[in-house]
Amino acid sequence: MKKTTYLLPAVFVALIIALSSVFIVDERERALVLQFGRVVAVKEDPGLAFKIPLIQEVVRYDDRILSRDIDPLEVTPLDDRRLVVDAFARYRIQDVNQFRQAVGVGGIPAAESRLDSILRSQTREVLGSVSSNDILSSDRAALMLRIRNGAVKDATSLGIEIIDVRLKRTDLPRENLDATFARMRAEREREAADEIARGNEAAQRVRAQADRTQVEIVSDANRESEIIRGEADALRNGIFADAFGADAEFFEFYRSLSAYEKALKGENSTMVISPDSEFFNYLKSANGAGR
Repeated sequence: MKKTTYLLPAVFVALIIALSSVFIVDERERALVLQFGRVVAVKEDPGLAFKIPLIQEVVRYDDRILSRDIDPLEVTPLDDRRLVVDAFARYRIQDVNQFRQAVGVGGIPAAESRLDSILRSQTREVLGSVSSNDILSSDRAALMLRIRNGAVKDATSLGIEIIDVRLKRTDLPRENLDATFARMRAEREREAADEIARGNEAAQRVRAQADRTQVEIVSDANRESEIIRGEADALRNGIFADAFGADAEFFEFYRSLSAYEKALKGENSTMVISPDSEFFNYLKSANGAGR
C-alpha cells in the first residue's frame, strides 16, 4: 500500500516531465529551443523534437510566405508631380536564429515594423529617381524589381528574404486630383469651344456658298426670263407688223378696240377727253363707224 502511494505520484511526475520534454514541429513552421534566453537548437525539420523541461523553452516561427501591406505613402518623382503609392511585399523568414537575434521577443510584429521602414525608404528612393509617367506606365515592373533588390540587403540583416514587392495602386493626392480634374475639364471645354468655332466657320462658308449660289441662280433665271420676254416681245411685234402690213385699216380698228377695253373697265368709268379726239373715232356717229 505504501509503495503504491509513492509510486503513482512518481509515475505521474515522470509522465509530466516526459511530456514536457517532447514537442512537435509542424511542417509549416520552424522552432528555436531557448535556454535562459539563448538559442541552443534550431528545429527546421517537421516531426518530434526534445528539450529539457523547465529549463528550455520553444519559440515557433511561421515558415510560409507571408504578405505585408505597406501603408500608403507620398512620393515626389523627378517632375515634382506628387503621387500616393500603395504597395505590398511578400517575404519569408529565412534564418530563424538571425531573426531572433534581430527582433528579440518582438517577433513578427516587430520585424514587420522594421520591414515597413526599409520598404518605404526604398520606394521613395526608387520612385523619386524617375518621372511620374514612368511610374504610371505599364512598364513599371522594373521599378518594383529595383525596390525589391534595394530592400534585400537590409532585410537580410533581419533574417528575412524578400520575395516580391508590388505597387497595388498609384494615385494623385486629393488636392492634386481636383486640380488635375479641373485642368482636364478646362482642356475639354477648350476643345469643345474650338470644335464649335470650327463648326460655325464651316456653317458660315456653307451659308455664304448657298447665298452666292442663290444669287447666281436668280440672276441666271432673271437673265433667261428677260431673254424669253424680249424674244416674245419681238415675236409679238413681228406679228403686229405682219398684221398691219396685211390690212392696215383692220389693224387700226383692232388696236382701237383693245384700247377701249383697257380704258373703259368697270361699271362707272369716267374719261375727260377732248370731243374731237381721235381716240373715239370708232364710237362716233355712223360716219365714224363707217371708216
